[in-house]
Amino acid sequence: MKAMIFAAGLGTRLSPITDTMPKALVPICGKPLLEHVIGRLKSAGYDSLVVNVHHFPDQIRSFLASRDWGVEIRISDESARLLETGGALKHAKTLLEGGEEPFLVHNVDIVSNLDIPWLRAQTRPDALATLLVSSRETRRYLLFDREMRLVGWTDTATGEVRSPFPDLKVSDCLRLAFSGIHNLSPRIFSAFDRYGMPERFPIMDFYLKACRDYPIYGVQAQDLTLVDVGKIETLSQAQEICRKILPED
Repeated sequence: MKAMIFAAGLGTRLSPITDTMPKALVPICGKPLLEHVIGRLKSAGYDSLVVNVHHFPDQIRSFLASRDWGVEIRISDESARLLETGGALKHAKTLLEGGEEPFLVHNVDIVSNLDIPWLRAQTRPDALATLLVSSRETRRYLLFDREMRLVGWTDTATGEVRSPFPDLKVSDCLRLAFSGIHNLSPRIFSAFDRYGMPERFPIMDFYLKACRDYPIYGVQAQDLTLVDVGKIETLSQAQEICRKILPED
């Protein structure tokens, strides 16, 4: 099974730590974030991983080459230009395509107690993408209908709404936060072509166009504990999760 780890980000909100190292190598409980994610994916049965690199790419390459991980790991090189999440997938097409089985995408800075095989089992046969979502408080929410199909996005601070459905009523929708973990059908690459997606774009821009024509679903995990290690203030939360709910790491 294949999975991609998004590890190319600049990690500017983790400065000054990321002034000298990539976010992927920021240590949590004595191990780099990237090591935690690789271990979780390996334990969940993934044996072919793709890691994209941009910020301090040589440090990530050296780290990955420093040991035998017990799984195949290939690099998707974005050192020349950061392609954002959608562009990263498009760029890694040749490494991810092949067969009909969905592949997992996992942000390197997400630490959670997610049962990854459970998420895989929630993927409906018709789904172009299955997004792990939660009811955590944020200002930006994905909008879902009662069948948990994606229909839009909103920023509660500005009132902005984005949706391919012009008559959408936000008050009728479920508002849930995206986790940075999603299961994708290989059909997504032909969908990129259908929409003429450029070299560089956020995956959410694509989802908010494609949800008109393709089933993109959200799923919620019971008792999910998750932290996005995107800023200095969340490092202590991630440490706590590692100590309490990820003792195997």
